[in-house]
Amino acid sequence: MPAPRILICGSLAIDTIMVFPDRFARHILPNETHVLSVSFQIGEMRREWGGCAGNIAYNLKGLGGEPVVMATIGDDVPGYAERLRGKQIAAEGVRVIPGSYTAQAYIITDMDDNQITAFHPGAMNESHRNCVGDVADIALGIVAPD
Repeated sequence: MPAPRILICGSLAIDTIMVFPDRFARHILPNETHVLSVSFQIGEMRREWGGCAGNIAYNLKGLGGEPVVMATIGDDVPGYAERLRGKQIAAEGVRVIPGSYTAQAYIITDMDDNQITAFHPGAMNESHRNCVGDVADIALGIVAPD
């Protein structure tokens, strides 16, 4: 008997993760935060497929589940839905919002594990356009954060 299909409603995002090979504290002056203007030269950078729905689906599939992702993405990142399908994760609930960016997080971590993050929700702001009833044969639903 096949595993029941589990609908995961939430975000799909692209995470750009960077490592600053120094300490923010050496560059952000506590007495000058009202005029904050800094630039960090990054030592390492990588891009990851992210978002709560994507991460949950990937892990659920690894545990033998049958996840179905419902999320919105922009038309700027071709291949996100195909990547899910390539991992045998159903993506019929993924809606592309034309003219929008896929949600993106830019995370800089310093040597003290402090982080500065910028996040752009992009197409995630249109997740209200998805309808759970559009996806058939669902046994259980998970509402993950956008």
